[in-house]
Amino acid sequence: MMNDDDVALDPGFADRFERDKRPPCQLYLISPERYDPGFPETLKAALDAGPVAAFQLRLKGVEDMEILRAGAALKPILAAYDVAFILNDRADLAKELGADGVHLGQTDGSIAAARSLLGHDAQIGVTCHDSRHLAMEAGEAGADYVAFGAFHPTATKETSHRPDPSILSWWTTISEIPCVAIGGITPANAAPLVAAGADFLVVSSAVWTHPEGAGAGVKAFQSILEQMPAR
Repeated sequence: MMNDDDVALDPGFADRFERDKRPPCQLYLISPERYDPGFPETLKAALDAGPVAAFQLRLKGVEDMEILRAGAALKPILAAYDVAFILNDRADLAKELGADGVHLGQTDGSIAAARSLLGHDAQIGVTCHDSRHLAMEAGEAGADYVAFGAFHPTATKETSHRPDPSILSWWTTISEIPCVAIGGITPANAAPLVAAGADFLVVSSAVWTHPEGAGAGVKAFQSILEQMPAR
Protein backbone atom coordinates (compact mmCIF):
# COMPACT_ATOMS: atom_id res chain seq x y z
CA MET A 1 0.00 0.00 0.00
CA MET A 2 1.43 3.36 -1.02
CA ASN A 3 1.87 6.24 1.40
CA ASP A 4 2.66 9.93 0.94
CA ASP A 5 6.42 9.32 0.76
CA ASP A 6 6.24 6.88 -2.15
CA VAL A 7 5.71 9.75 -4.59
CA ALA A 8 8.43 12.41 -4.77
CA LEU A 9 7.37 15.82 -3.52
CA ASP A 10 7.12 18.40 -6.27
CA PRO A 11 9.26 21.33 -5.02
CA GLY A 12 6.77 23.70 -6.61
CA PHE A 13 3.70 22.11 -5.03
CA ALA A 14 2.93 25.04 -2.71
CA ASP A 15 3.30 27.60 -5.49
CA ARG A 16 0.08 26.36 -7.07
CA PHE A 17 -2.00 27.29 -4.03
CA GLU A 18 -2.75 30.38 -1.99
CA ARG A 19 -1.65 29.60 1.55
CA ASP A 20 -3.49 30.96 4.58
CA LYS A 21 -1.72 33.66 6.55
CA ARG A 22 0.33 32.35 9.47
CA PRO A 23 1.94 34.10 12.46
CA PRO A 24 5.59 35.14 12.11
CA CYS A 25 8.21 32.43 12.61
CA GLN A 26 9.45 32.12 16.19
CA LEU A 27 12.52 30.79 17.97
CA TYR A 28 12.47 27.45 19.82
CA LEU A 29 15.58 26.68 21.88
CA ILE A 30 16.91 23.25 22.81
CA SER A 31 19.20 22.87 25.79
CA PRO A 32 22.79 21.66 25.55
CA GLU A 33 23.05 17.90 26.09
CA ARG A 34 24.93 18.40 29.36
CA TYR A 35 23.59 20.54 32.17
CA ASP A 36 25.85 22.58 34.40
CA PRO A 37 24.97 24.69 37.45
CA GLY A 38 25.69 27.92 35.59
CA PHE A 39 23.19 27.22 32.82
CA PRO A 40 20.23 29.05 34.43
CA GLU A 41 22.15 32.32 34.10
CA THR A 42 23.03 31.50 30.49
CA LEU A 43 19.36 30.82 29.82
CA LYS A 44 18.36 34.15 31.38
CA ALA A 45 20.87 35.95 29.15
CA ALA A 46 19.36 34.28 26.09
CA LEU A 47 15.79 35.12 27.09
CA ASP A 48 16.72 38.71 27.92
CA ALA A 49 18.03 39.17 24.40
CA GLY A 50 14.82 38.61 22.46
CA PRO A 51 11.56 36.68 22.12
CA VAL A 52 11.71 32.90 22.50
CA ALA A 53 8.54 30.84 22.13
CA ALA A 54 9.65 27.53 23.60
CA PHE A 55 12.53 25.77 25.34
CA GLN A 56 13.13 22.04 25.24
CA LEU A 57 15.15 20.33 27.95
CA ARG A 58 17.07 17.57 26.18
CA LEU A 59 19.65 15.82 28.36
CA LYS A 60 21.06 12.56 27.06
CA GLY A 61 22.66 9.70 28.95
CA VAL A 62 21.79 10.99 32.42
CA GLU A 63 19.72 9.67 35.31
CA ASP A 64 16.11 10.72 35.69
CA MET A 65 16.96 12.61 38.88
CA GLU A 66 19.36 14.88 37.00
CA ILE A 67 16.65 15.70 34.45
CA LEU A 68 14.21 16.45 37.27
CA ARG A 69 16.72 18.66 39.09
CA ALA A 70 17.52 20.60 35.93
CA GLY A 71 13.86 20.94 35.04
CA ALA A 72 12.97 22.19 38.52
CA ALA A 73 15.69 24.87 38.29
CA LEU A 74 14.70 26.04 34.80
CA LYS A 75 10.91 25.89 35.02
CA PRO A 76 10.42 29.12 37.05
CA ILE A 77 12.80 31.01 34.77
CA LEU A 78 10.87 29.94 31.69
CA ALA A 79 7.57 30.78 33.36
CA ALA A 80 8.83 34.27 34.20
CA TYR A 81 9.60 34.88 30.52
CA ASP A 82 6.38 33.21 29.30
CA VAL A 83 8.36 30.55 27.43
CA ALA A 84 6.78 27.11 26.95
CA PHE A 85 8.71 24.40 28.79
CA ILE A 86 8.95 21.21 26.71
CA LEU A 87 10.67 18.02 27.83
CA ASN A 88 12.32 15.73 25.32
CA ASP A 89 11.19 12.10 24.99
CA ARG A 90 9.73 11.51 28.44
CA ALA A 91 6.04 12.21 28.99
CA ASP A 92 6.27 10.67 32.48
CA LEU A 93 8.96 13.13 33.59
CA ALA A 94 7.11 16.00 31.89
CA LYS A 95 4.13 15.10 34.06
CA GLU A 96 6.26 14.99 37.21
CA LEU A 97 7.82 18.36 36.43
CA GLY A 98 4.57 20.01 35.42
CA ALA A 99 6.10 20.92 32.06
CA ASP A 100 4.00 22.50 29.34
CA GLY A 101 4.51 19.56 27.03
CA VAL A 102 6.71 16.85 25.57
CA HIS A 103 8.54 16.27 22.32
CA LEU A 104 8.26 12.69 21.09
CA GLY A 105 10.63 10.89 18.77
CA GLN A 106 9.34 8.04 16.65
CA THR A 107 10.23 5.51 19.39
CA ASP A 108 9.09 7.53 22.42
CA GLY A 109 5.52 6.30 22.72
CA SER A 110 2.23 7.38 21.22
CA ILE A 111 0.62 10.79 21.13
CA ALA A 112 -2.51 9.23 22.63
CA ALA A 113 -0.60 7.91 25.65
CA ALA A 114 1.15 11.25 26.19
CA ARG A 115 -2.15 13.12 25.85
CA SER A 116 -3.82 10.81 28.36
CA LEU A 117 -0.99 11.40 30.83
CA LEU A 118 -0.45 15.13 30.32
CA GLY A 119 -3.95 16.35 29.53
CA HIS A 120 -5.70 18.28 26.79
CA ASP A 121 -3.71 21.50 27.21
CA ALA A 122 -0.25 19.89 26.90
CA GLN A 123 1.87 20.77 23.87
CA ILE A 124 2.90 17.55 22.14
CA GLY A 125 5.36 17.68 19.27
CA VAL A 126 6.53 14.81 17.10
CA THR A 127 9.70 14.19 15.11
CA CYS A 128 8.78 13.42 11.50
CA HIS A 129 12.27 13.50 9.90
CA ASP A 130 11.74 13.96 6.14
CA SER A 131 8.46 12.04 6.01
CA ARG A 132 5.17 13.47 4.84
CA HIS A 133 3.53 10.22 5.88
CA LEU A 134 4.74 10.50 9.48
CA ALA A 135 3.63 14.13 9.59
CA MET A 136 0.15 13.24 8.35
CA GLU A 137 -0.09 10.46 10.93
CA ALA A 138 1.05 12.79 13.71
CA GLY A 139 -1.45 15.44 12.70
CA GLU A 140 -4.29 12.94 12.60
CA ALA A 141 -3.25 11.62 16.03
CA GLY A 142 -3.50 15.09 17.57
CA ALA A 143 0.06 16.45 17.55
CA ASP A 144 0.36 20.15 18.36
CA TYR A 145 3.33 20.50 16.03
CA VAL A 146 5.36 18.38 13.63
CA ALA A 147 9.15 18.64 13.35
CA PHE A 148 11.05 18.16 10.10
CA GLY A 149 14.83 17.78 9.81
CA ALA A 150 17.70 17.71 10.04
CA PHE A 151 17.92 20.36 7.33
CA HIS A 152 21.67 20.81 7.85
CA PRO A 153 24.48 18.77 9.40
CA THR A 154 24.45 19.00 13.18
CA ALA A 155 26.78 17.97 15.97
CA THR A 156 23.90 17.93 18.45
CA LYS A 157 22.35 14.69 17.21
CA GLU A 158 23.15 11.87 14.77
CA THR A 159 20.88 12.25 11.75
CA SER A 160 20.30 10.31 8.57
CA HIS A 161 17.42 12.37 7.18
CA ARG A 162 17.91 15.51 5.09
CA PRO A 163 14.59 16.96 3.89
CA ASP A 164 14.29 19.67 1.28
CA PRO A 165 12.81 22.94 2.59
CA SER A 166 9.87 22.41 0.22
CA ILE A 167 8.44 19.95 2.75
CA LEU A 168 7.72 22.98 4.95
CA SER A 169 5.88 24.69 2.10
CA TRP A 170 3.90 21.53 1.43
CA TRP A 171 2.91 21.17 5.09
CA THR A 172 1.84 24.78 5.53
CA THR A 173 -0.26 24.47 2.38
CA ILE A 174 -2.21 21.44 3.58
CA SER A 175 -2.31 21.89 7.37
CA GLU A 176 -2.87 24.54 10.01
CA ILE A 177 -0.78 22.57 12.54
CA PRO A 178 2.54 24.37 13.16
CA CYS A 179 5.71 22.92 11.68
CA VAL A 180 9.17 23.09 13.17
CA ALA A 181 12.49 23.14 11.31
CA ILE A 182 15.39 21.49 13.09
CA GLY A 183 18.99 20.53 12.48
CA GLY A 184 22.13 22.63 12.17
CA ILE A 185 20.22 25.90 11.86
CA THR A 186 22.30 29.08 12.11
CA PRO A 187 21.64 32.74 11.32
CA ALA A 188 23.44 32.15 8.02
CA ASN A 189 21.10 29.41 6.78
CA ALA A 190 17.83 30.20 8.58
CA ALA A 191 16.15 32.54 6.07
CA PRO A 192 15.31 29.93 3.39
CA LEU A 193 13.60 27.75 6.02
CA VAL A 194 11.50 30.67 7.24
CA ALA A 195 10.64 31.61 3.66
CA ALA A 196 9.64 28.00 2.96
CA GLY A 197 7.14 28.09 5.80
CA ALA A 198 8.75 27.10 9.11
CA ASP A 199 6.60 28.25 12.02
CA PHE A 200 9.44 27.67 14.48
CA LEU A 201 13.21 27.41 14.13
CA VAL A 202 14.72 24.91 16.56
CA VAL A 203 18.16 26.08 17.61
CA SER A 204 20.74 24.81 20.04
CA SER A 205 24.50 25.17 19.51
CA ALA A 206 24.19 28.31 17.37
CA VAL A 207 22.93 30.07 20.50
CA TRP A 208 24.75 28.33 23.36
CA THR A 209 28.18 28.32 21.68
CA HIS A 210 27.93 31.76 20.08
CA PRO A 211 31.35 33.42 20.51
CA GLU A 212 29.75 36.51 22.05
CA GLY A 213 27.41 34.59 24.35
CA ALA A 214 23.90 33.17 24.23
CA GLY A 215 22.27 36.59 24.19
CA ALA A 216 24.16 37.53 21.04
CA GLY A 217 23.07 34.22 19.50
CA VAL A 218 19.40 35.00 20.09
CA LYS A 219 19.81 38.53 18.76
CA ALA A 220 21.41 37.20 15.57
CA PHE A 221 18.38 35.01 14.90
CA GLN A 222 15.97 37.76 15.83
CA SER A 223 17.60 40.04 13.29
CA ILE A 224 16.92 37.45 10.59
CA LEU A 225 13.32 36.87 11.68
CA GLU A 226 12.55 40.59 11.77
CA GLN A 227 13.76 40.99 8.18
CA MET A 228 11.44 38.30 6.81
CA PRO A 229 8.31 39.53 5.01
CA ALA A 230 4.88 38.96 6.57
CA ARG A 231 3.35 35.62 5.65
